[in-house]
Amino acid sequence: MSAHTASFEEKVDGEKQEQTQNIVAAIADFDDPNLAADAEFLEDDSPYPEVRSAVANTDDPDMPCNTFRAWFIGICWAILIPGLNQFFFFRFPSVTITGIVAQLVSLPIMRTWDHVVPRVKIFGVSLNPGPFTIKEHVLITIMASVGSGSAYATDIVAVQKVYYSQNPPFAYQWLLVMSTQLIGFSIGGIARRFLVQPPSMIWPANLVTCTLFNTLHSQYYAGIGTRGGISRERFFLYAFLGSFFWYFFPGYIFQALSYFSWVCWIAPQNVVVNQLFGESSGLGMSILTFDWTQMTYIGSPLATPWWAQGNIAGSILFFYWFLCPVLYYTNTFYAKYLPMSTSTSYDNTGQEYVVSRILTPEHTFDPVKYKAYSPLFLSTTFALAYGLSFASVTATITHTFVYYRKQIWVQSRRSMSEQGDVHARLMSKYPQVPDWWYAVIFVVMFVFGIVCIEVYHTQMPVWGFVLALCISFIYVIPIGIIQAITNQQVGLNVITELIVGYALPGRPIAMMMFKTWGYITMAQALTFTSDFKLGHYMKVPPRPMFWSQVLATAIAGTVQLGVQAWMFTNINGMCDRHQKDGFSCPSTTVFGTASIIWGVIGPQRVFSSGQIYNKLLWFFLLGAGLPVVTFFLQKRFRSGLLKYVNWPVVFTGTGLIPPATPTNYVSWCVVGFIFNYIIRRRHFSWWTKYNYVLSAGLDSGLAISTILIFFALEFPKNGTIGLNTLQTWWGNTVFTQTADWAAAALWAPPANKTFGPTTW
Repeated sequence: MSAHTASFEEKVDGEKQEQTQNIVAAIADFDDPNLAADAEFLEDDSPYPEVRSAVANTDDPDMPCNTFRAWFIGICWAILIPGLNQFFFFRFPSVTITGIVAQLVSLPIMRTWDHVVPRVKIFGVSLNPGPFTIKEHVLITIMASVGSGSAYATDIVAVQKVYYSQNPPFAYQWLLVMSTQLIGFSIGGIARRFLVQPPSMIWPANLVTCTLFNTLHSQYYAGIGTRGGISRERFFLYAFLGSFFWYFFPGYIFQALSYFSWVCWIAPQNVVVNQLFGESSGLGMSILTFDWTQMTYIGSPLATPWWAQGNIAGSILFFYWFLCPVLYYTNTFYAKYLPMSTSTSYDNTGQEYVVSRILTPEHTFDPVKYKAYSPLFLSTTFALAYGLSFASVTATITHTFVYYRKQIWVQSRRSMSEQGDVHARLMSKYPQVPDWWYAVIFVVMFVFGIVCIEVYHTQMPVWGFVLALCISFIYVIPIGIIQAITNQQVGLNVITELIVGYALPGRPIAMMMFKTWGYITMAQALTFTSDFKLGHYMKVPPRPMFWSQVLATAIAGTVQLGVQAWMFTNINGMCDRHQKDGFSCPSTTVFGTASIIWGVIGPQRVFSSGQIYNKLLWFFLLGAGLPVVTFFLQKRFRSGLLKYVNWPVVFTGTGLIPPATPTNYVSWCVVGFIFNYIIRRRHFSWWTKYNYVLSAGLDSGLAISTILIFFALEFPKNGTIGLNTLQTWWGNTVFTQTADWAAAALWAPPANKTFGPTTW
């Protein structure tokens, strides 16, 4: 622990800590986010037990933060982690190396820096200002994580290569990535008022990060839970080592533990059994997996409130385990001729849709070729996912209006310094980011976007660019409120696809660009806001937070483009469904399929009246109406489970299916139920002390183990390192010898004939 931290933490009153712990224990069953706002009786701490268990309610304004060493190490991570994540992005199951890895490795690096680097100044900048502080650590982690996920626009480039045989110049790629990744940051000044300052905007995923910071720096505070048991540091070490060594089994030695579709192993060629219980192209009713990668494919189950996970579990049970089989086995949408769950599009012979057969030489839609070829068909889960996306868009607006209209109005009239939360009061000491900084970011990135779409002939009009930004701006606050409370983000990708499909039919590249600006601008704005909430919790000054995110995002996007170019040049079979190293490009496949549906064929030939998937448009009305109905029912019946129903979460919580499968969600919900419901209610003190530490330890061990396995055992010598018998034994092949792995359909297409409508 640093001298600054030690001297400051000694000022914290021990009796006050014990008193707060007693209050925490008394309200251990306090789960309802809507009622939680009434509990602001803890004047010097957060009213939310989750926040108190992870965030210190003190600050040392004199603690060094914006230092040379923090920027140097942070920029190094902004190069390394985004590059590795881009590499794994094209793999299934993919592994995202989060900022947790940077948190862990940075600590010994910076402690070594403190002891080795001389304490001198060069051009007035200190190379070693003293002991490594927790605020420096936060700044480093922000730079490591803000651009760690694959830049959404890189998928546009990948689809252009794989689906449309184009090889766009690097300047076009860079302008596109910079504009799409950074223009959302310009909304940060507005979003902070609504999504950072209010204490009810918890942002649960940040609590795991805060817990790890405080654990690594031996921070003690009121919400830490019981004083008994081993220390958080030792608990984290045990979780890390256990996760690291265990992943060698499902990740390399015994891969059937990952795809644990045990029912399918009993009847490997029974198509119905494999469709229901399979974990590759089925509905995952086998439930079990012993792979933390599978469980966390949609995020850590330990970081999401159980009531939100319960909504997602209900969505899986009704929509995917009930409605999906009903639609499939009644042959709705000609489903029996197709696999149950894939992210691929199909033609009327059951083969993958060949988009080149309906394109002109200029890569636009050719109606004559389309009439001569085939309409487009989707797997049942893919079609259902579109319906749920339609519902989530309207449900978000109505839910936000009926539940949060008063709060939004109040927040819009408040200044940043008028918030009563203890964390906001502590942060009010630091200078805020000037509004003109946000304006400059917007103008520069807007110009980048104009140059990109005009110079490189993308068939994207300027008015389309402006419309996409307007859609994104409108949805930032409603979607941000839902994410800040539930840890689930409503995607705008489908509604933007629908709009551009009608507005610019037959232009796949323009469609992908419109969708990216319309969706990712909102997503990046919320990433920016979430990181500001992390800085808010950890008391990092806003201005270094701003520049660390902007610079790291620009560096990360550039690195990711370079890594992607290398992969397509050097990895054989990139984006094949069964590429030998798992580089099947699941996200690119979904992205490419969407470009065919919305950009080439157009929604009018897929969803309009008389078309195959027209009935899915009813989900728009369903999403708009259900939140209103539930609101009035909750007013009438204030007790019971009804108060936890959140329709935007129900509709959007399963949004990664496909390429995710219900197995990812079911195992995620099971783990969440055990820890965030059973343990939280029965052993609340243990939960407050260890829950987020456990999540951090498991994630960290998995990330390090995955890197070691891939680069030491799988990638070198084409994966021939080690015993061949290990790679081909039953435990690594049994799940691949099933109808589930082969994505078998129930019916084969008629011999020498096609299925589906006779005219289209």
